[in-house]
Amino acid sequence: MGKLTVGALRAVLVVVLAGTVFVQAGMVWALVSGSDPEDGSLPLTPLRVITVLGMVSAQVALVCVWRLVTMVRRGTVFSHSAFRYVDVVIGAIVAAALVWFAVTAINAPGQRDDPGVTVIMGGIGVAILGVALIVLVLRMLLAQAVARDVEAAQMRAELDEVI
Repeated sequence: MGKLTVGALRAVLVVVLAGTVFVQAGMVWALVSGSDPEDGSLPLTPLRVITVLGMVSAQVALVCVWRLVTMVRRGTVFSHSAFRYVDVVIGAIVAAALVWFAVTAINAPGQRDDPGVTVIMGGIGVAILGVALIVLVLRMLLAQAVARDVEAAQMRAELDEVI
């Protein structure tokens, strides 16, 4: 992976992380200050709490991706220590899907006249779970690559003994 690619990805990760922290701060400020202009049309307090939790799951995934990019840059991504970060990313994506389903459930009573919105939101939640499954498949590919790398190292060692 080139330096430009790594730099660009890290810049995007920093911007997204800063954005989520900014949104979280705004949500927490609205919750703590009590200046909630809630008119009763939507339960804003639960939605704000859920938003903060959703941002936490995104931040966890961002930090893990940062660590994986660092491992790629150092050439150590094909090791067992990478699995820890990939597993946490999968967990964060599943948590984000659960948060999205909670938003869907909170929003559903207000959509009785137009239940299609709730169905679309549920479909988005399923799509988020699909992303978790894609990352799981990529984890399996990483496992195969690590196994092949270990096997190649063993063969090199045996070949060195023969020579």
